[in-house]
Amino acid sequence: MIKKSDKIFVAGHKGLVGSAIIRKLKAKGYLKIITVNKKKLDLTDQKKVFLFLKKNKPKFIFLAAAKVGGIYYNKNYKAEFIYENLMIQTNVIHGARQANINNIIFLGSSCIYPKFSKQPIKEKSILTGKLEETNDAYAIAKIAGIKMCESYNMQYKTNFKCLMPTNTFGPNDNYHKLNSHFVPSLIRKIYDVKQNNKTKINIWGDGTPRREIIYVDDIADACIYFMNKKISETLINIGTGIDFSIKDYVKFFLKILIPSKKVNIIFDKSKPNGTPRKLLDVKLAKKYGWKYKTNLKKAILATYKDYTSEKNKKIIY
Repeated sequence: MIKKSDKIFVAGHKGLVGSAIIRKLKAKGYLKIITVNKKKLDLTDQKKVFLFLKKNKPKFIFLAAAKVGGIYYNKNYKAEFIYENLMIQTNVIHGARQANINNIIFLGSSCIYPKFSKQPIKEKSILTGKLEETNDAYAIAKIAGIKMCESYNMQYKTNFKCLMPTNTFGPNDNYHKLNSHFVPSLIRKIYDVKQNNKTKINIWGDGTPRREIIYVDDIADACIYFMNKKISETLINIGTGIDFSIKDYVKFFLKILIPSKKVNIIFDKSKPNGTPRKLLDVKLAKKYGWKYKTNLKKAILATYKDYTSEKNKKIIY
């Protein structure tokens, strides 16, 4: 259990999930939160990471730092995705062991599972088939992180836990035109339609792939919940257990954000679809007493409000 007096290191505190973990920790009254700017500590630098952890000695680490991006960047910059993610997680996990820090939450992604996994996807599906080609480099790095945590738990009796979230969105997301995931990309496009009075919206793929999405505050809640929970497994899926097609999501988002406007959805079938379906089996998380809480409509409105704020306009335009 995390005590209010314990030091907690959140790696990747400026990112989507990291910033949500910070908000949640502060709301729960945890005050000794350690963060460090990327300019001061490059997590791909092993020596600096080891020195930082030995000097600061946090008792708990939330490893939310990673190189992430949408389908375009995952497909075209595989070298950066596999190298940077392997280095970041290896340095933090092994550095924690070197500094006798036994408690880590390592965040992965549902893309670790095979492209044609039986649905919903159970944790035991890992390494049972071929990965989705567009993001296999990122997935392999994350799989290595899971296996590293499992190995350290077995050999050194550490308490390293790996949470695999489904598609996550929310405040402080990345809305870059090419380097963003499905939900932030859709929000950006809807904002553009609304602001410029357009009648069409262009969507990658044919709209048939099914996706499960979850609000980032629920992921942050799961991170703290499972850090405080004694469990026997290393790997746990974190999701809603509900999925819809891309086409259905586009219609729903349009209905919520611009209900009075008629918009034609144009699917660009020359662009990749990605994995046909990714629905996580969340029975294990439920068995341990955790379930998502945020209503989808509320989550969409909060994320859209974040996107349209001045601070984000400066970043994305």
